[in-house]
Amino acid sequence: MDSSPKPSPKKNPDMTKHSSPDDETPTAETLREALDGSIDTKLRLIQHHAKMARLLAEEILDEEVASLAGGRYSRKGDGNPFRRWGSNSGSIRIDGERVPIDVPRVRDTDAEEERPLESYQAMKSAEVGPEMVKAILLGLSQGDYQEVASQFVDGFGLSQSSVSRRFQERAQKALEEFENRSLEEENFLALWIDGKRVAGEQMIVCMGVTEAGYKKVLGFTQATSERSEPVIELFRDLIERGLTFEGGILCVIDGSKGLRKAIDEVFGNRAEVQRCQWHKRKNVVGYLPKADQKTWRSRLQRAYQETTYEAAKERLTDLHAELQQINRKAARSLQEGLEDTLTLHRLGLFDELGKSLKTTNCIESLMGDVEEHTRKVKRWHHSPQRHQWMALAVLEAENGFRRLDGYEDLPRLQAALKETIPDEG
Repeated sequence: MDSSPKPSPKKNPDMTKHSSPDDETPTAETLREALDGSIDTKLRLIQHHAKMARLLAEEILDEEVASLAGGRYSRKGDGNPFRRWGSNSGSIRIDGERVPIDVPRVRDTDAEEERPLESYQAMKSAEVGPEMVKAILLGLSQGDYQEVASQFVDGFGLSQSSVSRRFQERAQKALEEFENRSLEEENFLALWIDGKRVAGEQMIVCMGVTEAGYKKVLGFTQATSERSEPVIELFRDLIERGLTFEGGILCVIDGSKGLRKAIDEVFGNRAEVQRCQWHKRKNVVGYLPKADQKTWRSRLQRAYQETTYEAAKERLTDLHAELQQINRKAARSLQEGLEDTLTLHRLGLFDELGKSLKTTNCIESLMGDVEEHTRKVKRWHHSPQRHQWMALAVLEAENGFRRLDGYEDLPRLQAALKETIPDEG
């Protein structure tokens, strides 16, 4: 081992300069490492949180008592009627659970009655926050939470059934709020629609971006496949909640015929469809020998990277002719829906908005977050449970959404979409 002087790897040099070890708090990086750790690590984190919460509550109560009756073993002053009067057993709620706590008593000697502590009454009546739901979404199943609860400061009044019931109540409320939130006050210029298997079932999700560049999950539905009927129903529900498209709307899809049919039926000539270029490349090269796939993937990507419609169309047409001599199915795959893959080029906005809207990557990322939240559920019982978890997961994912890359050019998209609407006069 190197004997040269080095800082101890167990200490943070910055912390040792400015605080004692007892004052150390985890950095964001340390906390993220803990959250990515084992279930035991997460359990210890939550248990520590509960103990700290109880200590803080006791400190608040002691401060109120001191303000009324003075410090321990002291008199606050002549004429002060308040005296310390022992303590009683009580409880407060921490993360939705009743936790036992010693509640100091204060007696008003003038009125000859006990003086209630305002801070204790406030803590008893406080609304329960979403901490337990967030903990479960981060990877604790309801069964795991029972173990957490049993370590929560003596495990007072806890049971798996009560935890499960409260979680289901909150999940149902979240689903109702999600399915009923209004879309009237926002103008959505583009939609991503995609279907993914979640917990063994197909879920079709619609996400939109506003004219200001903010992304929002608009709705989802359960379906056996990406058929048009469930998607049509989903679109009509969004319209009932306030989604407008009279000024034109861009729909980004992976190429599903069911999705395209639903878009045509509901939005008609007010919609422009952008086929995902990534899916198109994947489908085309899938027909080729593995040794040739990397080369053709690069050639297709370079063609799509042309900034003008004419240049991209010309290069893709040449590649199609070449593929005709190599693999007719690959050539047919490239030709199918080719115009839809060039919609942003045709609108003159590929260079500005292509990074965000030429593929379904944005919604693919969302579905990855949903899968991360749902993959640790051990048993799926029924459709309402799936919908509740989906609502919780997409709402949690929304908290991490960033503004759309290129949002400054969305007014140009809005103008371009309006220009494509046929003159009905």
